[in-house]
Amino acid sequence: MNLIPINGHILVKPIGGQEITPGGLYIPDTAREKLNEAEIIAIAKDATNEVVVGDRVIYKEFAGTKIKVEGADYMIITADDLLAKYETVDEIPE
Repeated sequence: MNLIPINGHILVKPIGGQEITPGGLYIPDTAREKLNEAEIIAIAKDATNEVVVGDRVIYKEFAGTKIKVEGADYMIITADDLLAKYETVDEIPE
């Protein structure tokens, strides 16, 4: 199934918190830190030109609508719900 957002919306796949610590301890869902991070899966043509498919972003805490498609969790959010995007750099700027 191919899900295409419309009316300025963005389809994202939430990135869950870490399940196992570097020391090997398992962290249950109830104690796991919930970060509002996601990967952009699809963008409506009229949403924004600041992000592209594949970008990792941070979104507002109570943003969007949660949906489940073919067993996978997704969210549909607006461009206004985006707060920041991760950018890969070659070196640390001074």
